[in-house]
Amino acid sequence: MGGRAVLFAVEDADAKRLLAADDDADVRAVVEELEERWERPWLGQLDKAWDALHRCLTDGTLTYAAGEYPLSHAILGGYLLHEGDEWEVGYVAPDEVRDVAEALAPLDEAWVRERYETLTFVDYDGIADEDDIGYTAGNLVDLKDFYRRAAAAGRAVILTVDP
Repeated sequence: MGGRAVLFAVEDADAKRLLAADDDADVRAVVEELEERWERPWLGQLDKAWDALHRCLTDGTLTYAAGEYPLSHAILGGYLLHEGDEWEVGYVAPDEVRDVAEALAPLDEAWVRERYETLTFVDYDGIADEDDIGYTAGNLVDLKDFYRRAAAAGRAVILTVDP
């Protein structure tokens, strides 16, 4: 996996359409429609920090099964809707979004620094230097704010990662 990640807090109707999609093409069509709307309050851009954030929030690996709930659901999501060489989409249900928001709330830059020191990031493309740690910690703040807003609105979350 590589690329840039974007999170969308989706309304119930859009979540139902995504979950009812018959195939990858249908999932992609719904996501492309969400991207066209680009509703800033319901958008979280993690750029390339998603990789290190997921590793910090889990066990240091970049897999969907990594770590423990609810932090394991913050980035790669609870349910994989689409996975391919070019594109991935993960889904987090509204009740899980509340759990993730609650679990993220107390985390801060010191926590990120400690995770970098204690985890071995296997096959990590980043540098894991001071700049990388600061970049990851800064994106944690945005991730926490995003999940807080999504949870308060009772929305599901999808994550898209493209090359």
